[in-house]
Amino acid sequence: MDEAKLEAFLATFIADMGGTGTIAMVAVGNELGLYEAMDGQGAMTAAQLAEASGCNERLVGEWLDQQASAGYLVFDAETSAYELPPEQAFALAQRQSPGFVAGGVLTYASMFMDLDRVADAFRGDGAVAWGDHHPSLFRGVAEFFRPGYQSMLTTAWIPSIEGVTEKLEAGGRVADVGCGHGISSVVMAQAYGASEIYGFDFHPPSIDVAREGAEIAGVSDRVHFRVAAADEFTGEFDLVCFFDCLHDMGDPVGIVEHTRSQLAEGGIVMLVEPFAHGDRVTNHQRPLARASYAASTFICTPNSLSQPVGRAMGAQAGEPGMRAVFEEAGYRHFRRASETPFNIVYEARA
Repeated sequence: MDEAKLEAFLATFIADMGGTGTIAMVAVGNELGLYEAMDGQGAMTAAQLAEASGCNERLVGEWLDQQASAGYLVFDAETSAYELPPEQAFALAQRQSPGFVAGGVLTYASMFMDLDRVADAFRGDGAVAWGDHHPSLFRGVAEFFRPGYQSMLTTAWIPSIEGVTEKLEAGGRVADVGCGHGISSVVMAQAYGASEIYGFDFHPPSIDVAREGAEIAGVSDRVHFRVAAADEFTGEFDLVCFFDCLHDMGDPVGIVEHTRSQLAEGGIVMLVEPFAHGDRVTNHQRPLARASYAASTFICTPNSLSQPVGRAMGAQAGEPGMRAVFEEAGYRHFRRASETPFNIVYEARA
């Protein structure tokens, strides 16, 4: 055994363990509004933050020290006060910023709550249905993807596909398949007032949340949510969207075949998937790979295995995997239209 390598690995493990604890603290700070209470307020003591947030001072003090040790807050030893820098505030406190990440940590919190269920799946057929996960997963996934949808969907992703913006501005019909909490549907309705948006999801509690969100946003007259599986939705659509969900499905080929039959003449499929390289060696070197493969192991792949066919693509299938699905389904055109560090946007035409 190489002792230097052992020490290096243990240092990595301790750092990862500390990171796991920090993610839990972010979940607490987000839930209790601690970051928002600190945003723009300068240095605050534990007593001041406890008063501003209505929380227990002693626990707030421990939380502050943990966040300072993680580098999320700046501690002033002379005044015993803590400050949230503007860069961290952009990511942790400002819920409408394109860089807001705090809400998405519930996705990873749900993994621990579902540990026994997923371990049983490892010992068995690998299946854990989406609806069988802890409810924090659904909220965490919605919050994780929301900033990207709000900042990129109508400003970069849709414009990257020729002719779609004009069609939606003039008044088109859009299907948002696997819409979850409906954030993407609401964003499109807000941007394209002449279009009708239809959100479909097989998870009834998510559809309930989506309907509430559309009411709050004032677009419920143009956003219509329905409980329907991805191979059951019906209509005639100019644009059919799959946002970060097709890889989760048991039979993606059958689903995009069904989608072809629901496209209007000249209709287009827009597929948004987690960013991934086409080979494992390159992918393993990405900073986000650990998080992506973890989510795929606990959530995406077990959900696919719980459904007929069980293709189990995983969240890191990348362009080769997605292209193969559409080619098998008989689509004549498939291309990468846009990308971010988190997502790849594909265009498919029948």
